[in-house]
Amino acid sequence: MTIAIKTQRIESYQREGLSFDVIDSGPLDGQVFVLLHGFPETNKSWQETSEILNTQGYRTFAVNQRGYSLGAQPTSRRDYRGSALLEDVNALLDIIQQPVYLVGHDWGAVVAWDVAQRYPEKIKHLITISVPHKAAFMKAMLTSNQLFKSYYMGLFQLPKIPELLFEKVPQIGLALLKDSGMTEQQLKDFQQEIVNEKRLSTALNWYRGLPFSSNKNLLKPITVPTLFIWGKYDSAIGPKGVEYNKNYVHAPYKEVIMDATHWIPVQNAKELSQYILDAVV
Repeated sequence: MTIAIKTQRIESYQREGLSFDVIDSGPLDGQVFVLLHGFPETNKSWQETSEILNTQGYRTFAVNQRGYSLGAQPTSRRDYRGSALLEDVNALLDIIQQPVYLVGHDWGAVVAWDVAQRYPEKIKHLITISVPHKAAFMKAMLTSNQLFKSYYMGLFQLPKIPELLFEKVPQIGLALLKDSGMTEQQLKDFQQEIVNEKRLSTALNWYRGLPFSSNKNLLKPITVPTLFIWGKYDSAIGPKGVEYNKNYVHAPYKEVIMDATHWIPVQNAKELSQYILDAVV
């Protein structure tokens, strides 16, 4: 696909028959940020961050990833393996045709780490939020209470039960999200964007695809400048993984620990944006 991105907006792009939604904003000739959301949110979670970056002259591409774009919802669990998620983002980078600032939160951070491992030449600066390098996370699972904190990863891989929790017994499903620090508005957004708009099962497939994902590059370090941001009240990610994270970045590395929950892009957009700008300027 050939698109002159400096003269037109990108509302979507295609890969292997799938169509991915993009919110493209900011100056057409601005340096590019690519923003990757996590579970259970959509690219709209980047709205305030995008607006701030746009006012500073940057162009932002907030992507609805596989399972979240309504035109990219394969049903097979295998279709959500890590290599597929990585190449979805790489397809956009090929269109952009210039190194980008890559930002990922939650599952979006997992993908961002993978992209930076596989295609470092396409990344100007890596910014990951909440979730550390996969090797740091796995080591924390063995040396801390991270396994306990990650119980939901096993729950979400089960067939049908997660859908029942969120669709048929929402008081239980929504309570899990509220306990993680989500606000009432975020819960309403989840109900509308994920449940009502039929994204739930395919979003859960990110967890169900884990058995099909390879860890052959688990210990491969990151070789691009990296900013990692974590909230000390994060109920899903403990401090051990954060502590180990720097060991897997062989490049300039900065770490920020915020007074925040897991949901930094939505709840702390102003602070987040400033940390990003301070790191990349």
